[in-house]
Amino acid sequence: MDTTITIKIIAGFIALLIVLRIMGKKELSQITPVDFVYLLVLGGLMENAVYDKSVSIWQVLYSLGLWSVLIFILELLVRNFEWLRPIIKGSPSIIVNDGVLNIKNLKKNKLESEQLRSMLRLQGIFSIKEVKYAILEPNGDLSVMEYEKEQPVTADMLHIEPKEASLTHLVVDEGEIQNNVLTEINKSEEWLKEMLEEYGHHSIKDIYYAEWSESEGLIVNNYDEGNS
Repeated sequence: MDTTITIKIIAGFIALLIVLRIMGKKELSQITPVDFVYLLVLGGLMENAVYDKSVSIWQVLYSLGLWSVLIFILELLVRNFEWLRPIIKGSPSIIVNDGVLNIKNLKKNKLESEQLRSMLRLQGIFSIKEVKYAILEPNGDLSVMEYEKEQPVTADMLHIEPKEASLTHLVVDEGEIQNNVLTEINKSEEWLKEMLEEYGHHSIKDIYYAEWSESEGLIVNNYDEGNS
């Protein structure tokens, strides 16, 4: 058994505990990109040092100690200077504001329309029409507030016959008709253009996002609506 490797691994284990302690009690979903880099670099330091005999135990301890001190200083700065927090850890970004898709923030966060739809579906929301507010958190999660009318209420409570739900389909994405989607739903480009004309939209290039469903018809967001 190689004593040097054993000591290096023990040192790395202790350093990892120290780093996790500095980061505080967080669930995996709460870890920010900066937190992820902390652990990634720490793992890289250990991977390169454990089996490299030219790296001494003292060099390993120095590297891990220095890295832990840097993390501690950074966390201390973030806690004491509010203006540093959004720069280093990021800040929430409003993607849907009072029912209006904010295209500027969507692009700023490198988020595509279909990615947004996927994140909404994971929360049981199948149309952007149901969303009043959507906020992209610094860790990449999407927090959603639905319209009050979309909150869970049973049909029996209201003594009504509910409208049959249906899937929505992204038919226009960033000014481009999604012909593959039209093919899937057995619709044509001419049909889509006619539908858009009926809804008062005369130019495809002016449309950032348009989805269609059997139950709700077309829901359209123009570029000028989301760039405010």
